[in-house]
Amino acid sequence: MYDWFTIWSSIRILDWCLLGALGVVFIYQCYFYIRYIGAVRRQAKRQQVTGCRLQVTGDETPGVSVIVCARNEAHNLETYLQALLTQDYPTFELIVVDDESEDDTKLVLERYAQQDKRVKLSFVPIGARVGSSKKLALTLGAKAAQYDYLLLTDADCVPKTTHWISAMMSGFQQGEHIEIVLGYGAYFYEKSALNRLIQYDTLFNGLHFLGAAITGCPYMGVGRNLAYRKSTFFDHGGFTHLMDKIAGDDDLFVNQVATPRNTAVVVGEDSITWSIPKHSWHTWKQQKQRHLSVSPFYKKTTQYRLCIEPMSRACFYGLIIAIAIVCPWFVIAAAGLLFLIRLLTQYITLHLSAKVMDQRGVGADLILLDILLPVITLALMTPKKSKHW
Repeated sequence: MYDWFTIWSSIRILDWCLLGALGVVFIYQCYFYIRYIGAVRRQAKRQQVTGCRLQVTGDETPGVSVIVCARNEAHNLETYLQALLTQDYPTFELIVVDDESEDDTKLVLERYAQQDKRVKLSFVPIGARVGSSKKLALTLGAKAAQYDYLLLTDADCVPKTTHWISAMMSGFQQGEHIEIVLGYGAYFYEKSALNRLIQYDTLFNGLHFLGAAITGCPYMGVGRNLAYRKSTFFDHGGFTHLMDKIAGDDDLFVNQVATPRNTAVVVGEDSITWSIPKHSWHTWKQQKQRHLSVSPFYKKTTQYRLCIEPMSRACFYGLIIAIAIVCPWFVIAAAGLLFLIRLLTQYITLHLSAKVMDQRGVGADLILLDILLPVITLALMTPKKSKHW
C-alpha cells in the first residue's frame, strides 16, 4: 500500500509548476475542441430541426448568380461544369470568367453557353496589370451578375449533391441580417501520404473556421464554397484594398466584412463541394505558402486568436516531454492521464464533426499529424512571391 502522504510531500516545486502549467494548457485545449470543433455537430442538430434547404419555391425563390473563375481549366470545365447546371434550384445563372486562359477554355465555355442560356461568359482583359487577376475576375463576375446573391466556387470543384445551391441559400434564412454564408470545401481522397496530410489540414482548418463563425467569431471562408450578397460586396469596396495581394479573395474579404450578426454557416453533405487536391509536395507547398502569405493582414484580434491554439498545443506536448524527463513516476502518471483525456476529447470531437460533413474521421496517425502540421505551417510562414492565383 502506497504512503500517499509521503508521495504528496515528495513532489518538488518544479513538479508542481510543470503539472500546473500542463493543467492550464490542457483546459484550454479541451475547451477549444469542445467549443469550436464540436460546434459543427451542434449546428447540424439545429439544422435538423429547422431544415438545411431553402424553404421557399417558385416565384418566391431568390435568384442566385454562381460565379466560377477559370484559368486554363478546359479539362475541369468539361468534367465538372455540368454538375453545376444540374442543380435542383429553380432560379440561377452560371457566370464563368475566363482569366486569360491559353488552352481551350474559351471554346468549352462558348459551347456550354450555346447549349444553356443560364451560362453567361466574361473574361479578364489580356495583359491586365493587377496583383491578383482572380480578384479582378471575381469582380467582373459580380458586376455581370443579375441577382443579389453570389455563390462562389472554383472550376475544379463539384458539389456533392444536386441540392448544393439550395443548401447554401438556406443560410440566408438564418436571420434577416445575414449577408455572408460559409460552406465547407473538401478535397478528393487519394492513397498517398501527401493526401492524408491535405485531408487532415483541410478538416481541422475547415472545422475551426466554421466552428468559430457558429460561436460568433467569423474570421475566414474558402472561395471553393462561399456566398454573399452582391450589395455587400460592392458596399464594402469589393477587392479595392486587396488587389495588390496575391491571395485573399476569400479569407481576407470575409475577415474584413464578416460579423457575428451578418454571417451564417451551413453544414451537412448537401452544402459540401469537392475539389482536386495537389499531387506533389512542391505544388502543395506553393498553395500553402500563398494562403499563409495573407495571414499578417487579418484583423489583429484574429491573429491573436489563431496563435493561441497552436501555441497551447506546442506547450502541451513540450510539458509532457519535460515531465517525462525530470519528474517522478506519479507526476508522469498524472500527466499521462491528462494526455489521454485530451487525446480522447480531440478524437471524439473531430470524428463526430467530420461525420456530420460526410468526411472521413481521424485515424491512428492523429498524434503525428497534430504535431506535424503546426511545424510545417511555421516553416512556411515566410512566403515566396508567386505568379499563380
